[in-house]
Amino acid sequence: MFQTFEDSASPDQGPPRLAALREALRAEGLDGFVVPRADAHQGEYVAPHDDRLAWLTGFTGSAGHCVVLQDVAGVFVDSRYTVQVRAQVADVFTPVNWPETQLADWIAEHLPEGGRVGFDPWLHTVTGLEKMQAALEAVELVRSDNLVDRIWYGQPSPPMGPVFGQPVDLAGEAHGDKIARLAKGLKADVSVITLPDSLAWLLNLRGSDVPRNPVPHGFALLHKDARVTLFMADAKLKDLGDHLGPSVTVAPPEQFAAALEALSGTVAIDPDTAPVAVADALARGAAEVRHATDPCLLPKARKNAVEIAGARAAHLRDGAAMVRFLAWLDAQPPGSLTEIDVVKALEAERRATNALRDISFETISGAGPHGAIVHYRVTEKTDARVEAGQLLLVDSGGQYVDGTTDITRTIAVGEVGHEEKDAFTRVLKGMIAISRARWPKGLAGRDLDALARVALWEAGLDYGHGTGHGVGSYLSVHEGPQRLARTGTVPFEPGMILSNEPGFYREGAYGIRIENLIVVQPAAQQTGQTVKDLLEFETLTYVPIDRRLILPDLLTGPERDWLDAYHAKCRARLASLVEGAARDWLERATAPL
Repeated sequence: MFQTFEDSASPDQGPPRLAALREALRAEGLDGFVVPRADAHQGEYVAPHDDRLAWLTGFTGSAGHCVVLQDVAGVFVDSRYTVQVRAQVADVFTPVNWPETQLADWIAEHLPEGGRVGFDPWLHTVTGLEKMQAALEAVELVRSDNLVDRIWYGQPSPPMGPVFGQPVDLAGEAHGDKIARLAKGLKADVSVITLPDSLAWLLNLRGSDVPRNPVPHGFALLHKDARVTLFMADAKLKDLGDHLGPSVTVAPPEQFAAALEALSGTVAIDPDTAPVAVADALARGAAEVRHATDPCLLPKARKNAVEIAGARAAHLRDGAAMVRFLAWLDAQPPGSLTEIDVVKALEAERRATNALRDISFETISGAGPHGAIVHYRVTEKTDARVEAGQLLLVDSGGQYVDGTTDITRTIAVGEVGHEEKDAFTRVLKGMIAISRARWPKGLAGRDLDALARVALWEAGLDYGHGTGHGVGSYLSVHEGPQRLARTGTVPFEPGMILSNEPGFYREGAYGIRIENLIVVQPAAQQTGQTVKDLLEFETLTYVPIDRRLILPDLLTGPERDWLDAYHAKCRARLASLVEGAARDWLERATAPL
């Protein structure tokens, strides 16, 4: 399962590839071209065929854009990737902080009035294009075929992974019932579905078109009369049997654009996720286009009782694998391991469960300064030894048929300094604050995010990423629309699974992050309570937190009580799942503070 960057891209080829793209621009009479990290389905993760940003620039982060002009090429990344982008992109590319600097503002600054910038309409959303057009009055945005594909010799073929059904006893609801339920609530005659995880959830399908995410590529039309037209290659569906049933009609994906043009009546698209090409095809036909949120997003986010039970089971299985790994790790002498050794050992423990379908993302194993790179990916070139006195940040997860896991633990390697312990304890206080939170129904991530940061703010510290993201049920490890972040505007509802992962990063020195998964549930009534419909989180992840890094005097009494109770639950739930040295380690690691 372990892959290095060298397996998929060659960053030292950035300059000749950039030169070839600029030559293609001149041939098309264009002054620039926008290269997003996106595919036609607008999911967060892309198949090798669609990883154009990495192929062109060498940057392998999960979000970003490149704008190539004739004399400058900017790579736009957010705060998670500012360190990584400087390390990865060739000298000919200019890192640009986003969203502090917007693409349109940067283009307007670097292009003269009347400039022409090309873009692939399949790779940009309707909302994204509208925002760019509004800010680029003097620059023309030109629809184009993909110029990167034109120069990418040896580009991998589009993914054609086999599709299989997710059984009802794991999904909790038959897909025919989902179709009928969503169709009844449509505000249009047809709704266009383009997101891979929405398609997978709606039809109880899973696939392998995107690395680490069990989703198939395809498109669908959900009709108000409870029919679905699925645009997907027959070759992917050959092992599916009669799973789809009579309410689903399959058509070749090449017919999708023509089918859109042929629609009449009212058609809903989600402008935040639908490609511009979808809107263009509808505009060529007679349909009345309406903008509406993807109808699958909220129902998918609200996990049913079966999915939540599956998540609990998956996390216990995964927690036992983590305990075996952490026990092994603590037994290794400092300096004897490299970051890749850590990745291989952890992935081996998950495979040993005999239930792992895949890891849920590329394992992050960052020792010392590498831990400060939020989404660090170790390669053969960057592989570092895990030395005494360092912090080791390990962020990982597994895909199981009953649930998706995502956990981060920061581990002391030998004795570490007071500064690191102080920062770790403040991060822990934030994680506990979220875990203990109770709030009135109707609040969103932006209302709770500050709870995770107060202890850090008191010391003049902070972190640049959100505190948590949504997580799927044997689906994408990053799932919307809920977020535990300043930008999270979707109210939390029972059944939503999120990560709880505050952190702190000292560039060039160390990184700290502690992450559990949590699920929203109704809060128990309290005596004298006047607020109705309070909500709270149930913790799903049970793996010990490194007590060696905690300054007990920084914790309040309720925080110490929470931690001791959490560790007692870890011991009670995992002791029967591990044995020998791992069980002995678990007993020591979960002792009261």
